[in-house]
Amino acid sequence: MTKPKQKKLNFFQRTKRFWRETIGELRKVSWPTPKEAWDLTKIVLIVTVFMSMLLGLMDFVFSRLIGLLVA
Repeated sequence: MTKPKQKKLNFFQRTKRFWRETIGELRKVSWPTPKEAWDLTKIVLIVTVFMSMLLGLMDFVFSRLIGLLVA
């Protein structure tokens, strides 16, 4: 079987189709409540601070160890 030929759309038709499909998909999204969004934001900030402190500590320790090996 052959595929039916589709008419080539111009820029404005493609743009209009893109926005129509985008809005249709956004209507399907299950958006979090403001409280849920804030709770998740706090979790991300806590994990970010913890990981930055852990990586900073590891950087400090390894740089001291390498300094001892090189010196």
